[in-house]
Amino acid sequence: MMKRTTKFLVGLGIALLSLTACGPGETNDNKSKASGKSNGDYDLLVWEDQQKTAGIEDAIAAFEKEHDVKIKVVEKAYAKQLEDLRLDGPAGTGADVITIPGDQIGTATTEGLLQELKVDDAVKSTFTEAAMESQIVKGKVYGLPKAIETQVLFYNKDLITEDQLPETLDEWYDYSKKITDNEKDKYGLIATFDQIYYAQGIMNGYGGYIFGKNEDGSFNPEDIGLANKGAIEGAEQIKKFYDNKVLPTGIIGEQGTTVLDSLFTEGKAAAVISGPWNLAPFKEANIDYGVKELPLLNNGKHMGSFIGVKSYNVSSYSKNAELAEEFVTFITNEENSKVRYEKTQEVPAVAALAEDSSVKESEGAMAIAEQSKYAELTPGITEMDSVWKPIDAALQTIATGKVEVKKALEQAVGQIESSIAANQ
Repeated sequence: MMKRTTKFLVGLGIALLSLTACGPGETNDNKSKASGKSNGDYDLLVWEDQQKTAGIEDAIAAFEKEHDVKIKVVEKAYAKQLEDLRLDGPAGTGADVITIPGDQIGTATTEGLLQELKVDDAVKSTFTEAAMESQIVKGKVYGLPKAIETQVLFYNKDLITEDQLPETLDEWYDYSKKITDNEKDKYGLIATFDQIYYAQGIMNGYGGYIFGKNEDGSFNPEDIGLANKGAIEGAEQIKKFYDNKVLPTGIIGEQGTTVLDSLFTEGKAAAVISGPWNLAPFKEANIDYGVKELPLLNNGKHMGSFIGVKSYNVSSYSKNAELAEEFVTFITNEENSKVRYEKTQEVPAVAALAEDSSVKESEGAMAIAEQSKYAELTPGITEMDSVWKPIDAALQTIATGKVEVKKALEQAVGQIESSIAANQ
């Protein structure tokens, strides 16, 4: 699930790196080549996401046969793989290839945990522009896209039909206010708007932003737009969902996502804002659901979202970095990406596959593709680590009515600025 990742301790990573005699900063020439195994049993260790190995089994078998090598695959939660690499890399037990969220690339390169990939323009052009952009830091490529995610709207067809779906967020609010019955656990639209990962889709539509952009398109961490006029207006729109109790009280805080999932799978919510990670679980819960892009805002703009990019990356500690890079290029090509999609339903980042029949026939994939037109990349710079906790805390105080919107957002921005300064 492409939800926001936990804050990493950059200083700890740097300290750990300094304790090793080899690792980040080494060139391929200093590392052992593909000849000889990286340990007695295999040539490459690959950390794959949980319950996703089936999507790459055929490709691995083909790569092993072609290169006469052995690959070992271990499943780990992809959002925590970088954290594990900080410890396992220096110990010599880390993976050669990992899969991580695109918004961790900035932190990973700052700490020197990823190997630069020497891929040509032909390979880079395989992927959608936004997906490939997430893997590039200061002109250097540090990974290749595996899949893309963004938020979409799921609706329960037994509770609301497609022709009844409200078109705007205000209409969803009115609908939810009309049918909500807290005592019977009956709700309209549910969303965890107390998390910036979801709230930004509204705040951005009114002119709020996390970081501004420099002339070259890179993020400017000195320009924070989370307390500007637009951000405040967007947060006011969010606040009324809580003030008028059209969202359940348990939706605020860390347990909010669990509550949202439960209410939808139990048939108590007409619609929820979630992501492709719930396509399979909602189906397994026997919910007859539909999937649509997010609604319009009352200013006529489309509700936005974050594009999450999963990628395959080579560890700086790999003793077979050249072989690992060949594997990453191979595993992400069009043919293997299509197979992975068919087996895992993770929407591929390969541009050509957007027109493939297997993708077009999927309502979920098409909704993700449509919403992606209105989505933005999660800032993949180290300073983003300082954003999540303060702004989420501010949104939660807004949701509970403890602090007025403007003050809460301004306090959060002050905390973000202080955290960024301290980390520098």
